[in-house]
Amino acid sequence: MPPYPLPLGFVFRSRSKDEKADADQASVTDSTQTRDPQAPKGRPTPKRSEAQSQRRSVANTPTTRKEAAKRQRSDRRAHMEKQRQALASGDERYLPARDKGPVRKLARDFIDSRFCIAEFFLPLAVVILVLSMVRIGQLQNVALLMWLFVIVLIVVDSVGVAIRLKKQLNARFPDESKRGAVAYALMRSLQMRRLRLPKPQVKRGERP
Repeated sequence: MPPYPLPLGFVFRSRSKDEKADADQASVTDSTQTRDPQAPKGRPTPKRSEAQSQRRSVANTPTTRKEAAKRQRSDRRAHMEKQRQALASGDERYLPARDKGPVRKLARDFIDSRFCIAEFFLPLAVVILVLSMVRIGQLQNVALLMWLFVIVLIVVDSVGVAIRLKKQLNARFPDESKRGAVAYALMRSLQMRRLRLPKPQVKRGERP
């Protein structure tokens, strides 16, 4: 046993008033200390416009498969409407992929700026078909000759168009891919001018 036994009050004593005061002072100091406004969140408070856009995007997010399908159909219709308007106005932003780009635009303008024999193929074909159905030998022979003559003219004119267009494409866009541009132009030349899509943006005789 120690020579000076400790009093029981020291062993089983409660916290002293000084310790309680120190703890209270520390908590008051922590609560009154100036805090960094970014400290609790770790990021700046979003602006009102950003918060509204976030709430709007959350509200517009479909929650069921039916709503998602409905939203997808609506987006598809809107996209198709934009494409339809672009085909009429020539707006490059919403044109289909096959019609986009400066190379395809030059090919369209080159065809639209001139007369092509191929664009009269459909009306001539109707006339030749009607003549060939008449049960008169001479008219049927004339229809056959007309058919051969039209085919030869279209082939010769298309070859000349392809050569001139290819030369102009190489001069204008030497570093860009021109794959399929000539075939694209020849297919357009087979259509009547008023039925072409995208709509012609140049007049006949105008330099593209």
